[in-house]
Amino acid sequence: MESISKLFKIGNGPSSSHTMGPKSAAEIFTAKNQDAHSFKVYLYGSLALTGKGHMTDYIILKTLPKPTEIIWKNDESLPLHPNGMRFEAYDENGTKQNEWEVYSIGGGEIMDKNSESKEENIYPQNTMAAIITHLEENGGTLWEYVLQVEGESVLESMKKVWDVMKDAIQRGLETDGTLPGVLKLSRKSPSYHVKAKMQNKFAEDDTFLFAYALAVSEENAAAGKVVTAPTCGSSGILPAVLYLFYKKYDFSETRILKALTVAGLVGNLIKENASVSGAEVGCQGEVGAACSMAAAACTQLLGGTTYQIEYAASSGLEHHLGLTCDPIAGLVQIPCIERNAFGAQRALDSALYAIHSDGRHLVPFDNIVEVMEQTGHDLPSLYKETSLGGLATIGLHGRPKK
Repeated sequence: MESISKLFKIGNGPSSSHTMGPKSAAEIFTAKNQDAHSFKVYLYGSLALTGKGHMTDYIILKTLPKPTEIIWKNDESLPLHPNGMRFEAYDENGTKQNEWEVYSIGGGEIMDKNSESKEENIYPQNTMAAIITHLEENGGTLWEYVLQVEGESVLESMKKVWDVMKDAIQRGLETDGTLPGVLKLSRKSPSYHVKAKMQNKFAEDDTFLFAYALAVSEENAAAGKVVTAPTCGSSGILPAVLYLFYKKYDFSETRILKALTVAGLVGNLIKENASVSGAEVGCQGEVGAACSMAAAACTQLLGGTTYQIEYAASSGLEHHLGLTCDPIAGLVQIPCIERNAFGAQRALDSALYAIHSDGRHLVPFDNIVEVMEQTGHDLPSLYKETSLGGLATIGLHGRPKK
C-alpha cells in the first residue's frame, strides 16, 4: 500500500474521479506536449455519461493551454477502468503528434497501462488481519503502526488535511443560497447548524453531524476546496465526525490527527483490496468506504481497542453493501449530499455499537472488503456513476423521465 497521504488529496470538487483525476492527467499531458498546437480529448464510459454534470469538460478545457475539442464516447469503454480518457496532441498542420490512454480510478488517482510497476508500496502488510497479527506479536496500536511505517512526518500531512477539512466545514456553515447546476438545490447546512444549537440533548449530536457533513458536501458540489476522504463525493463524512469531537467535546488536535491516521489506514486497505471508485463499484466504494473510515476514527477517539476499531470499520462498510452510484443529472448533489449526512450518523452509530462490545464478531473487515468488491463487479453498469439507472432515472424535480 502507498502512503495514506496519497489517499487524502486536497483539491476542488465536485468529483475526485471526474475533475481532480482528469485535471491531473491534463497537466501531465500538457507538460509532455508543450509544442502542441491543439488537443483532442476523448472521454469514455462513466466519464462521458456524467462528465458534464461533474464538470469534466470544464476542468480539462481550463487546464489544457491550447484549443481543445472534447469528444464524448458515451457508448464505448476503454479496457482497464470505466473512467477512461484518450488525450491527443496535434501540430499546426493537424497531424497527430502524440496520444495517451489514461484512467481516473477514483480518489483523484490516475493510471495508465504502465502504472502498476510504479506504485510505491511502503506497507509490509496489506490486510487488516495481517496488521492485527503484527500488532499482537510486536505491540502497539493502529495509529502507532502508521507512524512506524511512515514516520512522524505523516502527522504534518494529516495537519494539512485537517486544516482543509475544518475550513470546508466553516465555509459551508456560513454560505447559503443555491448550488450550481440544473437541480437548483438550496444549501441546507447553515439552517441545520442553527437548529442544532437549539435542539434538546437527544437530537443535538445528530443535527450537528448533519450540519457539518452537509457543509462539506455542499462546498464540494460548488467546486470548493475539499479533501478526498476517500473521494470528493464522500468528502463530508469523515470531517463531520472529527469536527463534532473537536468542536463540541474539545478533543485536542493531537488526538484528531491520530484518528486521521487510523481512518487513512482503513481507507488504504479498502482501496488496495477493492476500490473507492463509484464508476467501478458504486457508491458503496465511496460513501461506504468513508463511513468505514469515519467509524474507525471515531472508535479511536473513544479509546477503542484495535479489535473494536476493526469491528466499527467492518460495520460502517457492511451496512452500505450494494449502494448504487446514481446521481441525478450527473451532479454530485442528489443523492450524494444527503448520503454524506446519513453516512456520518451511521459512522457514529457503528463506533458506539463496537465500543460496547469486546470487538469480537463473525465476519472480519477483510471479508467485508472482498464482498464489497464482488458486489461492485456484479452491479450492472447503469448503477455505477453512469446516471442511466436508479435515482438518476427520476429526472429533475422528482418528475419521472419520459
